[in-house]
Amino acid sequence: MTATVAAPDTPGVRRVPITRGYRFELVKLLSQWRVRVLIVACWLAPAVFVTVVSQQASLPVDTLFGRMMHATGWAGPLVLLGFSGSWALPLLTSLVAGDVFASEDRLGTWRHLLVAVRSPRRIFVSKALSSLSVIVVLVIGLVVSSTVSGLLVVGNRELIGLDGHLLSPGDAAGTVLLAWLCALAPTLALAAIGLLGSVAMGRSPMGLLLPAVVALAMQIVQQLPIPVALRLALPGYAFISWNGLFTEPAQSGPLLIGVIVSLAWAVVATGLAYYLFVRRDFTNPTHDGSGRLALTAGLLPLVVLLGVSTAAIAPIAGFGSGIDQDKVQRAVAVEFAHLYRLQTKQLNRADVTEAQLQTAAECTKGGDQVAARGPGNDWRCVVSWHIPGVDVAGSAIYQLDINPLGRYVSDGDGPKEVNGFFLVRTPSGDEPNPLWQFDGNIELLPVK
Repeated sequence: MTATVAAPDTPGVRRVPITRGYRFELVKLLSQWRVRVLIVACWLAPAVFVTVVSQQASLPVDTLFGRMMHATGWAGPLVLLGFSGSWALPLLTSLVAGDVFASEDRLGTWRHLLVAVRSPRRIFVSKALSSLSVIVVLVIGLVVSSTVSGLLVVGNRELIGLDGHLLSPGDAAGTVLLAWLCALAPTLALAAIGLLGSVAMGRSPMGLLLPAVVALAMQIVQQLPIPVALRLALPGYAFISWNGLFTEPAQSGPLLIGVIVSLAWAVVATGLAYYLFVRRDFTNPTHDGSGRLALTAGLLPLVVLLGVSTAAIAPIAGFGSGIDQDKVQRAVAVEFAHLYRLQTKQLNRADVTEAQLQTAAECTKGGDQVAARGPGNDWRCVVSWHIPGVDVAGSAIYQLDINPLGRYVSDGDGPKEVNGFFLVRTPSGDEPNPLWQFDGNIELLPVK
């Protein structure tokens, strides 16, 4: 007896409306102690984290915007976004979407649910929408909690972008919100993978862990020197590409591709989960999923989607690393010029424009032994600039560590008057030296 026979769509049967089914599934989710704990944690834990870290002397400088948590309250939600994309959001989608169907298998309540609702299709839609609603509430909690605590503890101050330009508090607020909105796309992709795992693997715990395992695998792959086309074709890249919003002009190309790819994965994975769900045999109380069907109708279509996405992105992005000498030199020169003006303002010197500075950078990788392209911690840049009225050009040395994702950390290596110390002496006291160490971002797509 199949699901279609168990719940026939005959004219004489009154089916439960989707709105009622949605409310019922939402109440079931919210009645679970695990979900309640997650909601409380997402609305409170970020505030505690940002408050504690912002008041410590040691900052998470290895995290993007971590070195700025003393300077502005807008750095807190960005640090949390970087952490959430790697760990928190995959775990949340696993615990909510990855268990929404499997819980019925463990409890053996499918027959009762089918008798009450009378439509497997409506059951699927209700469960998918309810899990999505809970995930959105969790994400909103992360954003609101981290933002409010950052503004209250540190203040509504300017934010330094990843190319050294200043974002006003208003611009910072809009950009931070947009970054979190873009992160919703890969979150939906992981949630859809959770639905697929919950349907395909039944009561098996692997269905519950699937979004977290997929996210971890994508993190590992992203740290490898893979082609740019494959990097952008992975659904988790939008957790990273929001960095491009904090440059001027914004590096919108990789971000748009990442969002589109993530939404495509969300649609395809949800469709596969729906296909498997309406074809399953609900009369079997020991159903643990069909391994063969999960492979042919679950895994293989996603592999095909990855291949198609890579082939579609390849003409735009190419198959190289996306990191070359010209891009590095341009990024370092632009950021140094912006930060030099900040230091000039700190020291109450006469203001100069970027055009007047005529900043340039000459960068090499590993000396003359290797080609100046690709990631690595052996990049070295000599930055030169001109001050109006001074005949001799200034110069500064930086050691760069560039990861495969295009993010780099520049460490000043002299002269000491420019970037040799982490503090500069100003008329109002010692302040952090913006030229000592700074983070930047290189766009992996070809730059015109």
